[in-house]
Amino acid sequence: MAYIINGRRTIVVGTRQSALALTQTGQVIDQLKALSQEHGLTYDFEIRKIVTKGDQILDVTLSKVGGKGLFVKEIEQALIDGEIDLAVHSMKDMPYELPEGLMNGAVPKRVDPRDCLVTAGGLSFENLPQGAKVGTSSLRRASQLKYARPDLQIESIRGNIDSRIKKLESEGFDAIVLAAAGLHRMSWESKISTFLSEEVCVPAVGQGALGIECRENDKEVRHLLSLFNDELTALTVSAERSFLGALNGGCQIPIGAHAVVVEQDGEGTITMSLTGIVGSPDGTILLKETMRGTDPEALGVEVANLLKAKGADRILSEVRG
Repeated sequence: MAYIINGRRTIVVGTRQSALALTQTGQVIDQLKALSQEHGLTYDFEIRKIVTKGDQILDVTLSKVGGKGLFVKEIEQALIDGEIDLAVHSMKDMPYELPEGLMNGAVPKRVDPRDCLVTAGGLSFENLPQGAKVGTSSLRRASQLKYARPDLQIESIRGNIDSRIKKLESEGFDAIVLAAAGLHRMSWESKISTFLSEEVCVPAVGQGALGIECRENDKEVRHLLSLFNDELTALTVSAERSFLGALNGGCQIPIGAHAVVVEQDGEGTITMSLTGIVGSPDGTILLKETMRGTDPEALGVEVANLLKAKGADRILSEVRG
């Protein structure tokens, strides 16, 4: 919990304990420190590592673990209990509904939202050999890759980024699929063999963005985070999360969405394009729609409704069992 030493408040920041989580949390803290100094605020920061359910269960695919918030629930409880003052999440891990009393205080500027391949020989997706063994724990990725390349052998691979990359060779994978954002944040861009275009693989909701969660009643932290929020990223992520909420989805089911700003007129009205997908786990069905709109919440619901009319609800109910 926050505490005061010599008149300075120390803000305790909760995060998962993986190398990526700690790296991106350190980057967030550095930027918050700079913003604090720029605006005459006096805060110190302390990191609190928290183990989540998703970090503990590594021998089962995410879709079989079940539930929402696999990588955030324990961190959110620490926020509610006052043990920490803000939390740094990968936005794609965050469920649509947040616990009562908590809020997204900031959505910083997004980095690359695409998925990418790390391969043994630097191969592109199209040049993977017939029947190539591809590793991913994501039903969303598996569904889209099988749809594009039914010949691929998709197998589950869990663990942190570095452990998954090591498994590329040790477990005989031809390729593994990762979020490009994580590799960028770790300065491991050189490991990327090729990026997957949106035509092949629509990203997860919020991929490439962070969500900085805090308590609604903490006015000091809310003010600090408001300085860190990127409006355009927040709007596009809001459209994607609205889509997720309209489908009652989570990060363990085959749903993807990506919104981009396509126009901003002289009066400040922002027009976005949102692409959403729902696919069957075996890759035989891929439902996809793209729409434009100015209201992110309404846009997400409209794209979701189009996919529901095509049968998305049936696919998702089968996945949920």
